[in-house]
Amino acid sequence: MTDSPGTDVPDGVVFVPLGGTGEIGMNLNLYGSQGRWLMVDLGITFGDETTPGIDVMMPDPAFIEDNLEALDGIVLTHAHEDHLGAVTYLWPWLRKPVYASPFAAAFLRVKLEEEGLAGEVPVHEVPIGAPFRVGSFNLEFIGTTHSIPEPNAVVIRTPAGIVLHTADWKFDPHPLVGPAADTEALRRLGDEGVLAMIGDSTNIFTEGHSGSEADVRKTLIEVVGRNTTGQVAVACFASNVARMESVAIAARENGRRAALVGRSLWRMNETARRCGYLADIPAFLGEDEAAALPADKVLYVCTGSQGEPRAALPRIASGSHRTVGLGEGDTVIFSSRVIPGNERAIFTMQNRLAEKGVEIITSRDAPVHVSGHPAREEVEEMYRLVRPRVAVPVHGEAMHLREHARVARACGTRHVAIIQNGDMLRLDAEPPRVIDEVHTGLLALDGDRLVPMSSQMLRDRRRMMINGVATVTLVLNGKGGLAAEPMVSARGLLDPEEDGDDLNALIGQIRAAVDRLDRRALDDDGQVVDSARRVVSRFFRDSQSRRPVTDIHVVRI
Repeated sequence: MTDSPGTDVPDGVVFVPLGGTGEIGMNLNLYGSQGRWLMVDLGITFGDETTPGIDVMMPDPAFIEDNLEALDGIVLTHAHEDHLGAVTYLWPWLRKPVYASPFAAAFLRVKLEEEGLAGEVPVHEVPIGAPFRVGSFNLEFIGTTHSIPEPNAVVIRTPAGIVLHTADWKFDPHPLVGPAADTEALRRLGDEGVLAMIGDSTNIFTEGHSGSEADVRKTLIEVVGRNTTGQVAVACFASNVARMESVAIAARENGRRAALVGRSLWRMNETARRCGYLADIPAFLGEDEAAALPADKVLYVCTGSQGEPRAALPRIASGSHRTVGLGEGDTVIFSSRVIPGNERAIFTMQNRLAEKGVEIITSRDAPVHVSGHPAREEVEEMYRLVRPRVAVPVHGEAMHLREHARVARACGTRHVAIIQNGDMLRLDAEPPRVIDEVHTGLLALDGDRLVPMSSQMLRDRRRMMINGVATVTLVLNGKGGLAAEPMVSARGLLDPEEDGDDLNALIGQIRAAVDRLDRRALDDDGQVVDSARRVVSRFFRDSQSRRPVTDIHVVRI
């Protein structure tokens, strides 16, 4: 972990995001009061083509690690990976009690068991709506709605005033799984007086309301019914239990059986049923059972809506799935949104399906998806209920935060603070102000180890992906001269069969550079290496405008 400054908590109440502010996902938030710290959420994000070899990343908690005795505990708002996924990786360093709703706690326990931490992490289940205490912090969960069961806003009561951390939320009047948001509790909180609200900015540019899961269910029943002869598959986020239930009902209403394809769907199904959800839904079929049914009798629920290479639907699209195959006359319904950054992977997958003759239906064609985040009118309603003195937009990129700030001001909020990860914001100051900046960074899961994303190793890996790698071996005789021609490998830069002239030119330039060295320089490996490296660097800069990772090996015989 990276070194960081001390973590003494100043007077009053402060908010320090280490992840999730200025970005969407990878949430890690700290609240400080009376010399103590509280952590709210501890999430991950996923790698892409810009992070070769890295599938999972998370915030670097070094700032709070420096003074762990002041950290009272970790509170999880809900069971999405970008809010709790890092617990399994970082808890061995933090070793603090975890507090979560029954559903989030059950889901976390499954993940902990997979990582060999079952029974080691103290996970405390907190009933929604009940007050609870974490060390010196008096807290309360207020139930909201989202795209997963039991999402919660967190009420933090401090001597300086009440802070509301909304986490991810929306106002769905017909959520299907779990109750509607507790707007009365939010109104009572507003009547009590709220110092600050730290709020979700994801869909602030979306006008109106985000829509209801009940409407999606009606649409899925109708759209599935359009295909009366072929297979139908629905791609959705595995965490959306209400969507899983809706697909099962759409299958039943159209004379089909629902089957799950993807490990994360089975994990979520197990957790949901253990917590009393999906109680009226028959057991889902496994993919082998479903494959034995006639095409018009099966409805698959698949992972991989974002084109993740190892998920089910991308493998089905590429024809590499062990059991499920789709083709002419079949339909795939994308009951999900396109997460920014995933466009290329999604469109590649959809094109592969189209080439097979599969009909593709997305939210552009029918209302088969609604977001789990609040649209603008819902955000405005939240401000009318809570009436905070201070608004702090989070869970969004820079443009989202600034637009959220405009909405908050229009709703009459006295102070709005736009901050970024690492800012220590004093909330009870007049006006609220950033009083310090602390260390932030990213940790990457590289195999089974955590390494900083800023490490030389990962920088070299990204550089190799873009600029290639050149390796030169120089064999010197006892007199310091070359005993053989320089051996050059230029992976990703030169093809030995097609670029032979360029390769020979490079070898000649290296040989000439070594021949120009005097005897003293030839006896110094460092000077020989530097001379050859300069030649390689200049060659690829001039010929290809590239800066490859370059290794020079000197062998003396």
